[in-house]
Amino acid sequence: MEDLKEQKPKHRDKIEALDSLSVGISMVAAVVIGVAIGLGLKHLTGYTWTLWLGVFWGIAAAGLNVYRAYKRAQKVYEGMENDPRYAHRAKYGDKSLDDEDK
Repeated sequence: MEDLKEQKPKHRDKIEALDSLSVGISMVAAVVIGVAIGLGLKHLTGYTWTLWLGVFWGIAAAGLNVYRAYKRAQKVYEGMENDPRYAHRAKYGDKSLDDEDK
């Protein structure tokens, strides 16, 4: 019963890859939405600076999306520290692998 809880879903790697791909799409979408909000505010108020306010909001939202993706990826890679598959390289680096071939 415990083995079933520890198994990963079948398509988890694909979903994680799509999640990483969506960061680029969300950056573009955030900037476009920010520009649209800025244009709407400019139309409503008549002030040009509100357009730039919307552009700033869009760029800030895109930066926030990148930051969140970075934190998510960092959390995944921190879990790899104790993985035995990567222990030799983490301890000795690539240099000792080259020495074994000689």
